[in-house]
Amino acid sequence: MKLKSLTAKFGARSAALGGLAALLVTLAGPAGAADAPKKPEPTLEQRIASLEAYVTNGDPAAPLKDKDGKIAEGLATPTSATSGPGHNAWQMACSALVLFMTLPGLALFYGGLVRKKNVLSVLAQCLGIAGLVTILWWACGYSIAFAGGNPFMGSWTKFAFLKGVDSAPNTDYSFWVSQNVFSMYQLMFAIITPALIVGAVAERMKYSAILVFITLWMFVVYFPLAHMVWGIDGFMNGVWNAKATIQAIDFAGGTVVHMSSGWSALILCLILGPRVGFGKEQMPPHSMVLCMVGTGMLWVGWYGFNAGSAVAADGIAANAFMTTTLATAVACFTWAVAEWVMRGKPSVLGFCSGAVAGLVVITPACGFVNSTGAVIIGVAAGLIPFFAVTKLKGLIGYDDALDTFGVHAVGGTLGALLTGFLAVLDVNANLSTNLKAVVGSSLWIEQVKAIGLTFVLAVVGTAILAYIVKAVIGLRPAPDEERQGLDIVDHGEEGYNLI
Repeated sequence: MKLKSLTAKFGARSAALGGLAALLVTLAGPAGAADAPKKPEPTLEQRIASLEAYVTNGDPAAPLKDKDGKIAEGLATPTSATSGPGHNAWQMACSALVLFMTLPGLALFYGGLVRKKNVLSVLAQCLGIAGLVTILWWACGYSIAFAGGNPFMGSWTKFAFLKGVDSAPNTDYSFWVSQNVFSMYQLMFAIITPALIVGAVAERMKYSAILVFITLWMFVVYFPLAHMVWGIDGFMNGVWNAKATIQAIDFAGGTVVHMSSGWSALILCLILGPRVGFGKEQMPPHSMVLCMVGTGMLWVGWYGFNAGSAVAADGIAANAFMTTTLATAVACFTWAVAEWVMRGKPSVLGFCSGAVAGLVVITPACGFVNSTGAVIIGVAAGLIPFFAVTKLKGLIGYDDALDTFGVHAVGGTLGALLTGFLAVLDVNANLSTNLKAVVGSSLWIEQVKAIGLTFVLAVVGTAILAYIVKAVIGLRPAPDEERQGLDIVDHGEEGYNLI
């Protein structure tokens, strides 16, 4: 029997397991309840079941089952969810990695791609967004995104000012990770998403206008979209919400992060207009070295982004780690080869763009596809965003300064669609909870629905907000100030003072 074998396996280590079992099993009521009847001591089988739930990232309060898979009457595990040290440590490390993606990863990646007179403006935008979004998240953003409410939006007040967000898990999202850690992990997603937008409007948007626009955009686009896709009762949360109207899947942010920021970036840069001198003068990156360093930091940090989205140090996280690596490496190489064939030379910028495109496209799929699916995604990520950046941009003539649309909007949309075709039940058993009937058949249709809703929300929301900000405070500096550079105009500093 399974329990007998587990008993034999762990019996010799009972002393070592005692401490962990004591941590995981809640045996008594509140201190001071002297008159309360003493709860029965858990059996060895129950203790082992608690440990097994921790190791497998399962429900610690689930009743035990017999050898035939039937619930053993009167033998319910007396364990409540608690913050497990391993899963909590993993999630804290992943939170740091995702912040590392923005600061310094994205800051250096974007900073290297602009002209040197605007490098500090990009760094200041990333820093300012990090601070601004954190305040919004604390005040009500986390509550709107992750409290239960309705299919489109959570509660404005339940977790306002992070009230009640302590070291106990929120079992809607994890049995073993503290809710305060989970909230900080999701905060890092909320920080990097609007920071991606600035790549499209770099070198020509006022700092004040960016901060006002991002504030409004978080409430109109990001918080509602995060709830719809990841909230426990979300409109598009096909994995966990049995009543989801759109049964879509998004493991780490193809729609929530990349489509929302990428499509918003396109609309904002169209409303803003091109940079002074665009199409008439060369505007090369001022430091490909910084760009490459930033790319490497993004790649490393993205493991926290993708593998961390399992919200546990488990097998699903391990699969996401593998598929992220494969897709990114393949896309990095494929983009450079395509550039070599089309332009005669593989550039460092091509390698960097390919790596980021691979990271973007695998994001919604990494916890749902196998290694072969990851390689297919890598090839697609190296080719389709490449043509969007090198051909579509020139054909239409928009000034997406750092190719946010070509990589994140096109890549995020591509990733969301390919996830519908390539997701497999064997990789992630959670797909069988509500989606067993559609995975491998009609899931791609649900993905198209999610893509459509995300597109409409991002495009319409951004257009309305951009025109509001333009009417109230204006979007752009004066042409002479733009020529001088935003480092001096907005921040009174220069990135390089070489004597």
